[in-house]
Amino acid sequence: MSDAAHQQPAAEDGSLGDAASHFTTEGGTPAGPGRYVNVDALTPVEFLPGLGFRPVLGQKAMTNFVSFEPGAVAPRHVHEEEQIVVVIEGEFTFDLDGDVRVMRKGDVAVVPSWVPHGAWTTDTHCLEIDVFSPPRSSLLKLAEAQAAESAADAAGEE
Repeated sequence: MSDAAHQQPAAEDGSLGDAASHFTTEGGTPAGPGRYVNVDALTPVEFLPGLGFRPVLGQKAMTNFVSFEPGAVAPRHVHEEEQIVVVIEGEFTFDLDGDVRVMRKGDVAVVPSWVPHGAWTTDTHCLEIDVFSPPRSSLLKLAEAQAAESAADAAGEE
């Protein structure tokens, strides 16, 4: 089976591993405190008309909650970061290096570094999640500004 989503990675000893090692409580030093984010509380930023971004930044990965209004276009582009696209509501057309498909709820596209891609809606909306590793450099300032705003709001509530 060529679909990586259906392949089980083997451990170094050739086994598939076990739940105890997957859910271990031992290991390295925590990189920092965890946090919770309410995505609905983030103000979407429109980089282009009808295309709203709500990024959430981790230390080594970024999740961007993206809303496409009807007729919105994310132009064909490339970037260094690997991207995984997950449609959670509605539909849009996705161009993955010339392989153009309509994606709907539950569909996922994996975009390796520097692979051309773009997306657009016609008469429908789409909500999707982009996961970037490492964090998408062009979204870092936006995510950091939103994190600072959230921290300031939380401090104001105390």
